[in-house]
Amino acid sequence: MSRRIAFLTVIAAAALSVGLAAHAGLTATRKLPSPSHFSARIDNPWLPLRPGTLFIYRGTKDGKPSRDMLTVTHRTASIDGYPCVVVYDKLFLSGILEERTIDWYTQDDRGNVWYFGEATEQLDPHGKVVSTEGSWRTGVNGAVPGIFLPAVPKVGQTGRQEFYKGHAEDHFRVLDVHAHVSVPAVSSKATVLTEEWTPLEPGVLDHKYYVRGIGNVLEQSVRGPNERNELVSVTKTP
Repeated sequence: MSRRIAFLTVIAAAALSVGLAAHAGLTATRKLPSPSHFSARIDNPWLPLRPGTLFIYRGTKDGKPSRDMLTVTHRTASIDGYPCVVVYDKLFLSGILEERTIDWYTQDDRGNVWYFGEATEQLDPHGKVVSTEGSWRTGVNGAVPGIFLPAVPKVGQTGRQEFYKGHAEDHFRVLDVHAHVSVPAVSSKATVLTEEWTPLEPGVLDHKYYVRGIGNVLEQSVRGPNERNELVSVTKTP
């Protein structure tokens, strides 16, 4: 191989590496765009987070009936200087509040939805906090954000949704953009299907379904503990 060809090969590989890192949201090695390119208004058609929206999910977790209440608040927060919408998530198992979480999302000017952190509390049957494992916040202890869902999902796209070493390392891959899904709240034959996994739990793999104009309507395990969470209603709150 000539020196010129070898040089061009190295340059092409480097460009591909940068492109993949940008696409995957691997911000540990790539400078994040300025906060001026982000907004707390999340209007990505596959994951719209409109303030005042309440999503109710039902399913099973840990062998118990589950009820998950996700509320998109009217609150915003500045996370490491970036504007984020504040989302409350409450998980009930067998009617008892098991976990409550505050999530922070933002959207760049291309329409990609980013995940900037979460504050999670696991509770005992008496409501006492017993763990905050999994909590992380962009800019704290080396934690960095990732793209939660692309603006225009395409089959084969992959990305890292979060990174706080040893605590939060979720990834996604787009499997289909014309999947069929049917849950109590909606039925669609043009659904975005993704798989999610984390190296922290190598035996676990989940599938998620996103319906345009609504967002995530179904999450279910395909490997690991048997879990399912399906959307039963979407309402507007005051």
